[in-house]
Amino acid sequence: MPRPPRIRAAATLLFAAGTLVPPARGLVRGRRGAVQALAYAAPVGLYVAMRPSRLRAVAVCASHMWAYICAYESPNDDPEALRERVHISYPIAIDRVLGLGELPTVRLQRALARRDADGPRWRVLDRILVWAHWLWFAVPHAALAFILWRAPERFAGAAARVYAVFDLGAIGYWLIPTAPPWYAAELARCSPRSEGPDGRIDALADSSQSVRRMMVEYGEGFWRQGWGPLYSLFSGNPLAAMPSLHCATSVAATLELAEVAAPAGALAGVYTATLCFALVYLGEHYAADLIAGGALALAVRRGGRRLAPLLEVAHGLLRELERAAHDGRRQSGLYYTN
Repeated sequence: MPRPPRIRAAATLLFAAGTLVPPARGLVRGRRGAVQALAYAAPVGLYVAMRPSRLRAVAVCASHMWAYICAYESPNDDPEALRERVHISYPIAIDRVLGLGELPTVRLQRALARRDADGPRWRVLDRILVWAHWLWFAVPHAALAFILWRAPERFAGAAARVYAVFDLGAIGYWLIPTAPPWYAAELARCSPRSEGPDGRIDALADSSQSVRRMMVEYGEGFWRQGWGPLYSLFSGNPLAAMPSLHCATSVAATLELAEVAAPAGALAGVYTATLCFALVYLGEHYAADLIAGGALALAVRRGGRRLAPLLEVAHGLLRELERAAHDGRRQSGLYYTN
């Protein structure tokens, strides 16, 4: 077999293995790191196997997000072990300082949320904030799709920075599993004082007892029978809270859009501000999670610029391998560089 077909076949095999093996990671216990590395190798294999095109750009991003989802869900493969490592008190302590003695979530829900004898009363503001939360699942990727359409020469750099935020956040979920407000509230309501997964459901955790998870309350009423399957699809790790990737990736996408089109960046900025308010109000994240998420996005942006020469060398090596896989000639289509 000629050399280029062999390279393409090997790249295709790498993509297939990196796509199919991670969902079966339960069969290879003790090898989570190797399985995850294989998952992140899949988009590299796809990049080499496909010819340059916008379709390839989208496919590589989708493959990378599949690797991220595996990294996001993997800590929860053993829920009991994950609960034993959960951190509960430190974000509560930080938020009590930020909230001048009381959690910002508790303050906001007391001031804005309404509940009648029959249950929660949903106003226009509540619905807007819940939908802002739900729309996040599409927003970072929609921002990159806009950049691919409007300024394809900037796409590779923008995508690398946004997806690096996802990846670094997932590392945080592996290393520091942290309870979000709604989870801490459930533990505080259900566990005796000074007990719980980390052995310290103390006065700090007790202060979160009144927190409602409003997104779930609204979802149960809005989606009805469809809520259970829909929620299970997106709830692969309940302790993926610090840093907030909702905030981090939205900030990253906003910064990338602002460099391509100021109106799009401004619109994304309004959405990001709305989302951050919603995350705290709805009980999904502490304000401390958002601060960490924003700091992560800014750190990746600054670090990406400093590492640009090294990343360009790595990108050049990858393009050489791609050219070797396709008869060593530059194919028709676009190389997306920054």
